[in-house]
Amino acid sequence: MSLEHQSKAHLPTRFGDFMLHIFQNGDGIDHMVLVAGNPADSCLVRIHSECATGDIMGSLRCDCRDQLEESLRKIAAEKQGVFIYLRGHEGRGIGLANKIKAYALQEQGMDTVEANLHLGFPADARDYAIAADILKYFGLKKIRLLTNNQDKMEALESGGVEVIERLPLWTKSNPHNADYIHTKQSSLGHLPPESD
Repeated sequence: MSLEHQSKAHLPTRFGDFMLHIFQNGDGIDHMVLVAGNPADSCLVRIHSECATGDIMGSLRCDCRDQLEESLRKIAAEKQGVFIYLRGHEGRGIGLANKIKAYALQEQGMDTVEANLHLGFPADARDYAIAADILKYFGLKKIRLLTNNQDKMEALESGGVEVIERLPLWTKSNPHNADYIHTKQSSLGHLPPESD
C-alpha cells in the first residue's frame, strides 16, 4: 500500500503551533502528523499509537495521554520535530471493543499481555511501517526518537530510518496504571528511563 498525503493546515495547540498533515496508506484510515518548524535530520520524533480511552477520555489505566502531552511539549520546545499519531493501533492493534474486553480480563487478575493473548491476539499487533514512510516523506533519514519501546526503534531501522538517539518517555505512574507500566517493561521489553 502506498502512502498518500491527503491534506494539511495550520494547527495552533496549547503546546505550540504545528502544521497538521493527514496521511493514508490505502487502508482508509487517516493518520495525523503534527510538524513543528522545518524538520531535518536529527530532529525530535514521537510515534504515538491511538488510545481513545487515554488520549480522549483521560483514562488513568494507561500513560498514553501523559506521553502524548509530554511529547508535544518537548517537540514544541525544540521548535522542530514530528509527532505521528497512528490510528488503528487501539489496544496495541486489537481495536477498541477488544481492548475493553481485555480491561475486563485485567479486572479478573490478568495483566495486559495475558489478556490480549487470552482473547486470541498477539501481545502487540501494531505495525510501524507507515511511520517510517511518513518520516521519509519529510526527508528524514536520521532521527532522535521519544520512546520506551524497542519495537518502534527496530521497525524504523528496518524501514530505512536510523534512530541516532532514544529519549525515554516515562511519566509519573498512578495507582491505576502502575501494574500496566511494569508489564510493559517486564513482558514487552520497554526500556526504563536512562540513569543520569
